[in-house]
Amino acid sequence: MLHALHNDDLGKLLLRLSVGGLMLLHGIAKLTNPDSLTWIGNALSAQGLPSFLAYGVLVGEIVAPLMAIIGLQTRLAGLLMTCNMLVAIFLVHRHELLDFQANGAWALELQGLFLFGAAAIMFLGSGRTAYRPD
Repeated sequence: MLHALHNDDLGKLLLRLSVGGLMLLHGIAKLTNPDSLTWIGNALSAQGLPSFLAYGVLVGEIVAPLMAIIGLQTRLAGLLMTCNMLVAIFLVHRHELLDFQANGAWALELQGLFLFGAAAIMFLGSGRTAYRPD
């Protein structure tokens, strides 16, 4: 009975669809609200980095998730999403790294799930259910 649950390719597909799909929604929100890119640019500038790097969020939250969803260069997509989350945590959430909510949950559990889910995609790859260009 439990042997039927051994399907690595389906597990990889579910991981790609969930992490990629949910991160894509964040990217679309940023794309449709240009003020968010300005805010990110200002946060980068405050750290002594060029503000134009804010457009990298569109790569990390739109291009890479789409790549992961369809299974195109999945390990690269996972790497890009992982880097995106590391930058987001550094810029916005680093003061919360050791914080917990009143219910005991880690303050960065959403960011952590995105970060570690993207890292898992990077290490696991796409599986057999991916786009295979000829």
